[in-house]
Amino acid sequence: MRSRIDPMKKIAKMLRSHRGLILNWFRAKELIALGALEGLNNKAKVTTKKAYGFNSFEVIKLVLYHTVG
Repeated sequence: MRSRIDPMKKIAKMLRSHRGLILNWFRAKELIALGALEGLNNKAKVTTKKAYGFNSFEVIKLVLYHTVG
């Protein structure tokens, strides 16, 4: 945050706001099967590619909730 470079400050602020989620990844690293997580990520990626023509994020979010559940 002491940097004079604005993009670095933006990244530092983003990392601080997501700190809990980032640390959860390190805590649960051995507890979650990574294969299942990769499958879920792949399904989400395919769904977002299918939803390419949608104009709002809310519609894409709805399609993801419907597909991934």
